[in-house]
Amino acid sequence: MTDLNAGTRLALVCPACSPDLETVHEVLSPGGHATVRCTECDHVHKTAIERERTVDRRVVVSQDDESFSAQTDVPRDERLAIGEEFVLDTEEALVEARITGLETIEGTRTEAARAADVRTIWARDVGNVAVDVTLHPHDGTHDESRSVSILVPGDYAFMIGQPESIDGEEFTVESVIVRDDTVGYDRDQLDERGDEVLAKDVKRLYGRDDTTARSAW
Repeated sequence: MTDLNAGTRLALVCPACSPDLETVHEVLSPGGHATVRCTECDHVHKTAIERERTVDRRVVVSQDDESFSAQTDVPRDERLAIGEEFVLDTEEALVEARITGLETIEGTRTEAARAADVRTIWARDVGNVAVDVTLHPHDGTHDESRSVSILVPGDYAFMIGQPESIDGEEFTVESVIVRDDTVGYDRDQLDERGDEVLAKDVKRLYGRDDTTARSAW
């Protein structure tokens, strides 16, 4: 932990009511040996609270075709890896970000490393994402396919075979190419009916164009 103030709540063992299991304690007086109160039995005692050492690291976050940099504190022994997500607190807003790359102190790129060994964290904003969509004509031909971009929350779920109506576009999801920085998928392309994928994991979505089909009627 980096900040310890009066009123901070911590999980600690209580010598009076819970010597083996942690209970919620309130800090009454911070210091080398903090004075704390168990919220279960109100027992007040002193205890040494280890402060977690952190390192200040540069984060470069991409948002569509733009990017910005910020600084963040990370526990020095925390292991960082591509695909992991974290909340970045900036002056403008809280950003939900996913790690896409790590640059070590030596200047090399790696997929995983301790925070203490990392110089720069590369990430992308996955709170709201622009999904690239290729729509094929309703008759199944590809000669007049068109590409659009739709903006949706990162946790919005697409399902193969499911009709969608987003940003004035109507289409049925046929297949999805999954991004390289995702975890939890067993295939790079999902095309079986019922397969589901989150918008923040989509590299490109392919669908049957229902918008032009309806306008032709």
